[in-house]
Amino acid sequence: MACPGKKIVQSDKAPAALGPYSVANTGGPFVFTAGQIGLDPATGILVDGGIEAETRQALENIKKVLQASNSCLENVVKTTVFLRDIGEFSKMNTVYGEFFTSDFPARSAVQVAALPKNAAVEIEAIALIGDKD
Repeated sequence: MACPGKKIVQSDKAPAALGPYSVANTGGPFVFTAGQIGLDPATGILVDGGIEAETRQALENIKKVLQASNSCLENVVKTTVFLRDIGEFSKMNTVYGEFFTSDFPARSAVQVAALPKNAAVEIEAIALIGDKD
């Protein structure tokens, strides 16, 4: 039974959850995404090309989840970036800057001991629901 006011988001254009969680939930005026790694939604396999390719795919996955939630990247207010190696921050940041070009969301970035499927990066987002004003 779903809680009142909470809606589970599903998208066949983004990778399915790897465990007992949703790819995103909405609550109030916000959508909260689960962390996305650089999985190709068609194959379920981590993309080749290192942290740059993984960051690009993770953000494309977030973009698809947001679209399924009636939101968009322009409505993202906060992201959290988990890095396997903080030394690769600048490579991730370059690709991140291709997706967020102005009115930047708040962001935290942390190094973690490990990520699912030995990914180099995982990104989660919080966004306002609705089209960009």
